[in-house]
Amino acid sequence: MTNSSPSDAVSSDSEIETPLVSDTVPGVVDYNGRPVIRSKSGNWRSAWLIISVEVAERVAYFGIMSNLINYLTGPLQQSTATAAENVNVWIGTLSLLPLVGGFVADSYLGRYYTIIVASLIYIVGLGLLTFSAMLPSLSNSECEVANRLTSCSPRLQVILFYISLYLVAIGIGGHKPCVQAFGADQFDEHDPKEGKARSSFFTWWYFTLCGGCMLTVWILNYIQDNLGWALGFGIPCLVMISGLAVFLLGMITYRFNIKETDEKSPFVRIGSVFVVAIRNRQTSQSEIAIKMETLGILPYQSSKQFSFLNKALIAPKGSKEDKACSLSEVEEAKAVLRLAPIWAACLNYAKSYIYNKKGSSNR
Repeated sequence: MTNSSPSDAVSSDSEIETPLVSDTVPGVVDYNGRPVIRSKSGNWRSAWLIISVEVAERVAYFGIMSNLINYLTGPLQQSTATAAENVNVWIGTLSLLPLVGGFVADSYLGRYYTIIVASLIYIVGLGLLTFSAMLPSLSNSECEVANRLTSCSPRLQVILFYISLYLVAIGIGGHKPCVQAFGADQFDEHDPKEGKARSSFFTWWYFTLCGGCMLTVWILNYIQDNLGWALGFGIPCLVMISGLAVFLLGMITYRFNIKETDEKSPFVRIGSVFVVAIRNRQTSQSEIAIKMETLGILPYQSSKQFSFLNKALIAPKGSKEDKACSLSEVEEAKAVLRLAPIWAACLNYAKSYIYNKKGSSNR
């Protein structure tokens, strides 16, 4: 009969608790900052929970947006042209806010906590929107138009409506840049099986979003037009609460990327390239070539397009050497510039859409 010492027992317990290196996923941790076990984290078990919160968010968004003009021209008694203008301003605002949401997620909160905060703001906005839709039944107001009294929506209702509407826009600004990326983080692209599943994730992502929104929009539009706006806005609020609850259930299975302490925000990286290039605008091409040769950068590693940004590889005169940008940062800035024609084309399309929408509204 052999005797085992307490130290042997402790060491055997630690061997059981510590996951094997081969079974862990590199570059990610769990919610407690510990290495994650591949078989017990991420993959589809987490991805479906993340998809559910995005479906809930899209249901809430389209449940409001698809019938918003009817609400503005109905209970709020705006003209069709004014309603169309207000809707376009709101859509334009929520289309720009993801830039802010992405910056906050990358620099401060991280994707997971940005999704939670954005969802809470979203829910508050939907709750206030539902309450604002109930106000006409609580107070009836009259306005004097052309020396006669006519019914109009209470001013409190209008103020509360716009506050809630732009709270929803802020919530969307936090959701859009984070949820899909966080879902993709649940798959290890370097693993053959998970890499293949990662590609399927985007397919199922858009399929569930489009399918779920198509069915719910019809139902919500019918409820809003026939059963009441308070109920029609209240259902998206409940859906969003349910989606957030489901999302939080997967906290212990999610994979979180390890953020480097000295990692710069994409906005800072790209912006610094343009700033340094402008400060070095008088730098000659020969100086740039010498600097690239010193850094060991081969000609094929740097794209010839927008070569003026290569001036950012040199630290401005009178500044520290670490103010110079890396080749990857310069190429990242060039990639953003290549997208400018696409953005410009989309802007022209949006302008044509708005003008056509206003023209049809004024008929």
